[in-house]
Amino acid sequence: MGWIILAIVVLLVIAIIAMYNGLVSSRIKVDNAWSQIDVQLQRRFDLIPNFVETVKGYAAHESETFEKIAGLRTAWANAGTVAEKADLDNQLSGALKTIMAVSENYPELKANQNFSELSEELRNTENKISFSRQFYNDAVTMYNEKLQIFPSNIIANMFNFKPRDLFKTDSDEARKNVKVDFGKNA
Repeated sequence: MGWIILAIVVLLVIAIIAMYNGLVSSRIKVDNAWSQIDVQLQRRFDLIPNFVETVKGYAAHESETFEKIAGLRTAWANAGTVAEKADLDNQLSGALKTIMAVSENYPELKANQNFSELSEELRNTENKISFSRQFYNDAVTMYNEKLQIFPSNIIANMFNFKPRDLFKTDSDEARKNVKVDFGKNA
């Protein structure tokens, strides 16, 4: 009888260790996924000054947009949470869409090699950001699921594992198409 009890205790300890390690592994995957988003967002922010400078010469009347982008870059560097960075990322995406739309009115800008190269780099970076967001959200979903599913939820509560936030758009404004108005006075 003692061997049976010992075997059950050993199996329980092994199960607890396996669940704990699974939770730690999932948490590390979430951290890695966020790191990938952070890297791509930083890459985009590093490209933006050159892009803005290239466009400035052709579209001087868009100074409000350029100032907004500069402010967003500063705010992003100081943001600490996923939600703050997601919000700033959404605002920046809208500003970049505006600049891309403005470029349609300037054929000589579109023909500029520097503009073309920077546009392509930004498009590639936007695609990487999109993929990284999806990967992050998948990792967060799997992790949060483990925190709620029995019996791993017991282990998660015992060791104080906390759910993570998804990377999402919180504002209706970020979901809308960008409206470009060329009727502004310079």
